[in-house]
Amino acid sequence: MQSVHFEQAIANILKREPSFSKDAYFFLKEALDRTVTERQKDDPYAVQHVTAQELLVGFRDFALEEFGPMASTLLAEWGIQSSADIGTMVFGLIEEGVFGKQDSDERSDFNEGFDFHESFVAPFLPKSQNA
Repeated sequence: MQSVHFEQAIANILKREPSFSKDAYFFLKEALDRTVTERQKDDPYAVQHVTAQELLVGFRDFALEEFGPMASTLLAEWGIQSSADIGTMVFGLIEEGVFGKQDSDERSDFNEGFDFHESFVAPFLPKSQNA
């Protein structure tokens, strides 16, 4: 599939599936780029493909670093409420030819990623509510 300019790909996706904001897709791309970069620091010869689990961990960590206690609120505003939502976005970008995939990659790989409440809300609750 031919590579499409990222912004045009997002516009195409939003026309048929407006569940997520434009900003969500840009953040996803930044999270993917950062995940690949971090991986290559550990192994400069590593292939650029990352698994769903690697991307989800990278996405979660990047969201926490960038937004801290506001991550949950901001992601919800963008329409992202679960790991499965991230998978939906990834596969939309794959369909547009922006992201690549291996034959073994499935949308369902994102379904059991991480719990949003445990990752983005619980760490910021007062200790009495966290017990």
